[in-house]
Amino acid sequence: MSRTYKATGINLKTQALGESDRIVTILTREFGLIRAVAPGSRKHNSSLGGRSGMFVVNELLIAKGRSLDKITQAQTLKTYPGLAKDLGKLSASQYLAEIVLCQALSEQPQEELYELLNEHLHRLEVLPKTETFSIYAYLAHAVFHLLALAGLTPQVQVCCLTQQPLRPDVTDANWQVGFSIPAGGTVSLDAWERLRTEGKIGRDRENSKPIPSANRPIDQSPQTSSYQTVAHRQEIPAISSRLSSTELAMFQQLSQPEIMQINPAQDFGWLSVEQILRQYAQYHLGRPIRSATLIDSYFAANHDATV
Repeated sequence: MSRTYKATGINLKTQALGESDRIVTILTREFGLIRAVAPGSRKHNSSLGGRSGMFVVNELLIAKGRSLDKITQAQTLKTYPGLAKDLGKLSASQYLAEIVLCQALSEQPQEELYELLNEHLHRLEVLPKTETFSIYAYLAHAVFHLLALAGLTPQVQVCCLTQQPLRPDVTDANWQVGFSIPAGGTVSLDAWERLRTEGKIGRDRENSKPIPSANRPIDQSPQTSSYQTVAHRQEIPAISSRLSSTELAMFQQLSQPEIMQINPAQDFGWLSVEQILRQYAQYHLGRPIRSATLIDSYFAANHDATV
């Protein structure tokens, strides 16, 4: 078996090793996630210094090792310098990298995931600096597509209870729809209320069963047959949040290949969509997205600056 192999990948995580090395976690087309040592990459004049940085795409020659593989050659194919120049873009990129690290498999080709991540990093990089809050729209779009690739897409086109299409009524300022993380997406509030009412009625009936009177003994004669009917009521999902018609329309366009033109008046709507999608992703990934705190800090700073 060959002791070296070639791969094309993007760096998603780095950590120091010893005095001058780095361990780089790389998403590769050919072998999925790999962890490899970039020897001497923390030295000032190292040829692997820049090539082992975050979000650098390299063509690699890697030598197999007992515990960790070692990068012996790296030829840079693409970088994303625009991400490092903007805190919002960098925070969003790290957010996406964290989700990809949860999804990606090792020792299996991950070409589709690799291409999808690079596409959305490019979209973030070329986003005009003036469109500060548009980052949330592009971030939500990317997260939705990553979840879709993993088979975890939230249902936003139909009600999870009735499977009936949901069409936002933008003419009604009070129109709302529920979003249930455990149920997997949007829920008609009318259907949810009916289910809740039926469940309450069912419980009331169970609690109102006749109790034998002290003056009337229970019939203890043997029964030839005894049957019990068990009715399984549909579980009532918890409503995690409520969406306005505008927010539901935003959610519904996330499945499209390209995001529609963003209206600056809807900036706070995109913020709400991103936060709901974040909670949904964390629930299904089984872990918090730590980079999300950077996005929150970025929003708070920019919001204070514009108020």
